[in-house]
Amino acid sequence: MTGPLSQRLGGLAPSARSLLLAMAGAAIVALLVGVAGGALTALVRGGLIRLPFDDGYRVLTLHGTSAFFYWLYLVQAAILLAFAAADRGRGLDWSRLGWLGFGLLVSGFVLSAVASTGTPFLYDGNPDLARDAPEELALFNAGYLLLGAALLVLPLPAIRTLTRGKALSATGFALFIWAGFLMVSGFAALYAFLPGFLWSLGLAGFPEGHGTSWHILFHNMHYLPLMGTVIVWYVLMRELTGVTSIFGERFSKVVFAMYLVFVPPTSLYHMFLEPDLPQPIRVLGSLLSLFVSVPTLTAFLIIVTSLEVHARSRGGRGLFGWIRMLPWANPAMAAAGCAVVNMGLGLVFAFVLIQADLAPLLSDSFFVPGYFHFFTVGTVTLSFLAALAVLLPALTGRAAAWPRLAFRLPVAASLGLLAFGAAGIAAGYLGVPRRVLDASYGGEAPAIWGQLMPVVAGGGIVMALSIALYALALAACLLPQRPAAAPVTLAWAGPIRPGVAALAGPLSILAIVIGMYGFTALGFELMRALPIEATGGTGGH
Repeated sequence: MTGPLSQRLGGLAPSARSLLLAMAGAAIVALLVGVAGGALTALVRGGLIRLPFDDGYRVLTLHGTSAFFYWLYLVQAAILLAFAAADRGRGLDWSRLGWLGFGLLVSGFVLSAVASTGTPFLYDGNPDLARDAPEELALFNAGYLLLGAALLVLPLPAIRTLTRGKALSATGFALFIWAGFLMVSGFAALYAFLPGFLWSLGLAGFPEGHGTSWHILFHNMHYLPLMGTVIVWYVLMRELTGVTSIFGERFSKVVFAMYLVFVPPTSLYHMFLEPDLPQPIRVLGSLLSLFVSVPTLTAFLIIVTSLEVHARSRGGRGLFGWIRMLPWANPAMAAAGCAVVNMGLGLVFAFVLIQADLAPLLSDSFFVPGYFHFFTVGTVTLSFLAALAVLLPALTGRAAAWPRLAFRLPVAASLGLLAFGAAGIAAGYLGVPRRVLDASYGGEAPAIWGQLMPVVAGGGIVMALSIALYALALAACLLPQRPAAAPVTLAWAGPIRPGVAALAGPLSILAIVIGMYGFTALGFELMRALPIEATGGTGGH
């Protein structure tokens, strides 16, 4: 990329800008729907309100489908196309194909939202729940099939744009891989949900292998947004500070290529709860799972080290004092910075869950939503909102709302997430079930459960409100008569001082490793204290 990203986006053709703005707007709508469902679910889980049994699971289904599927994939597609258009600086090719993919994705979102008012299938669409209502599964799966079809179509304009002309830059190479993985996720969605759809129409037998297909899909849809997050960091740090990688573009390409090597074969750990999974596969899954974060952590080191070297070259002092020089008053920087911290916390507990001996203990407990939100909300969602905080003002020329509040909202969301996650992980260690909305069991549950879950609810509400307000502040860019957006200044562009040491990145990785081993050891100690019957489990992620 040459020149500020905001300038190149502002010069796009009106048709391309309209497509990107429509996708970003629809993504924000999906996020707000998912956040509303999540806040209501948190209140139910905390015992602060009560809903009829089926209604509670309908809300949970709407939350999962809207936030995990439609928000994440609408916004990923929008960012991918925007970055691809800006990387070449010559506009977006095949924008009509982009409109087709966008129409498919929005149609899928509408069908999934309507289907959520019927049988609550949760976000994995388990066909076992539809044996008495196959017609409802048809509607539910139709939404996901449209999503899968959209993911096959939407990356094509980006691929065409990136491959036209000269060799790919490091960013272009990363975007090309991202586009490919989106298409792979589209195939995985079709593979997972087409059998159930055909069965519901009486055109095929019951999909006995849905669990395995879901694990494959979930793995792609779990780690793909993390790759997108790293690309967002890579692009935004250059846009907000003027800093490029001190290791050069070739090394950055190698790091992004690692996702092709390390992510696909590590899906085995999602199957640890399958009762017939052979022990050698369990051992292999545990070993492979250790590599799943290698590309993300390596890219993190590149970005943080490059920032630290540039900051110290411009007078930054102290082990972490240089961090104060970053442009924290910018809402995009605030969101990205909080996302980095939340990723570290998420990685610590992710490594706990991917141990083959701990998975049966923890995977059906509240440990999973407790740690998982550090990724889905604290890391991925905040990073993608940071991208929109740059993209939307650039595309519309209008400023976001509440500038004095907006840069504080990621911090508020992260504090709410910390309360939600800490209480949720503790509840999981202590046996609170994951898919039971009322865990009081008529007063028979341990007293500590009743003390932890209101904390989960409180943290969830703070997190949800903060994310919703941040999204609404960005959505204001779509409104007419907004004031003009302030231009982005490249603060640190220029040479670096030779011999500058950068320690913050390696020390952060060390802290993650120490936390990983500490909480893994705690998990094993708790497992030894439980009866042997309690270490089994059924189901999956």
